[in-house]
Amino acid sequence: MDDNSSGSAAMNGLVQRIKALVTRPAETWPGIAAEPDSPGALIRRVAVPLAAIGPVATLVHGQLFGFGALGFNYKPGLTMGLITALVSYLLALLGVAVLALIADALAPKFGGTSDRTSAFKLIVWGATPAWLVGVAQAIPGLGILGLLGLYSLYLFYTGAAPLMKVPQDKAAGYTAVTILAAMVLWLVVGALSTPIVGLLGGGMAGSAISGSDGGGTVTLPGGGALDTGKLEQAGKQLEAAANGQKVAVDAAKLQALLPGSIGAFQRTAVESQALGGMGSQAEGTYTQGERSFRLKVVDLSGLGAIAGIGAAMGVQESREDANGYSKTSTVNGQMQVEEWNKADSSGKFGTMVANRFMVEAEGDAGSIDELKAAVAKIDAGALAGLAN
Repeated sequence: MDDNSSGSAAMNGLVQRIKALVTRPAETWPGIAAEPDSPGALIRRVAVPLAAIGPVATLVHGQLFGFGALGFNYKPGLTMGLITALVSYLLALLGVAVLALIADALAPKFGGTSDRTSAFKLIVWGATPAWLVGVAQAIPGLGILGLLGLYSLYLFYTGAAPLMKVPQDKAAGYTAVTILAAMVLWLVVGALSTPIVGLLGGGMAGSAISGSDGGGTVTLPGGGALDTGKLEQAGKQLEAAANGQKVAVDAAKLQALLPGSIGAFQRTAVESQALGGMGSQAEGTYTQGERSFRLKVVDLSGLGAIAGIGAAMGVQESREDANGYSKTSTVNGQMQVEEWNKADSSGKFGTMVANRFMVEAEGDAGSIDELKAAVAKIDAGALAGLAN
């Protein structure tokens, strides 16, 4: 059989497997679990071709239609478009590998079994709907079809028991914590893409490393630096999480940090929840007349190390148009997220504390400063102290 015939057969087999998994997940997962496979083979056979769909579609969109809103349009050059697509693609593959390692480490916490190959099967095959709908990014107006990628959440849930041996009554909690890790991971991956694109676009020349064996700084060309000490710290935090050495703070203690009022806003509701010792959160709703916002304190436990990796990179990302802005930045070694919509006076402001806790205010307010003031009401020192 020639290479073309072999390649066609492999692609046809991949298509049939995805079709079966999407339409009959309960019947298909046990077969996947029983197959002899390896993480490397899964990446090469499934992730490598499918993870390219979104970046290629975005590249096509940018070259044919450009990007923009409210009358402003930007069409990136072909070289920059190719670099952006390549970086997005490589970071997506890296993200899959990291998330599979996290899923493997989490399984025993929910009564399951640690199995590296099974974890890669769960993440790689479970992500296929999200990758496939990436083709919608090529045509303006079809981006909403990306919501179909949420079917991947259901696949993760149905695959938890047959692959990771997580009891059915704990599969929902396992899926929720894994998805929480994925959200933090994709936030970091998205934030990292901009500085890396700038690095490649500006060339590698001019970088420098300074510091001792215990830590140092890698200066990137065009500005910015990588704090190797923070990177090492984040790695140790992830290792501690995998070994069960970090346990989430009691949600009641987080709830106790929520103030009864913030300025003219009164707390009208409060709730808290724990996720199997791997995470916890408390949230208060604050209302003034017709306006309200939510103030949330989340303990990511060891998963906060993922944000620590972003902080080590000194990530910076910013977008702005006539309707508002959004930006991700690193301030005093901690990642911050800020968004504001001028049309309806709503937004979000969140900051990490001790590379473990996220404090976030989101909703309607008079200005972004009111949301920042709400976040400041949480005693960062007391919160960091809960980790000890």
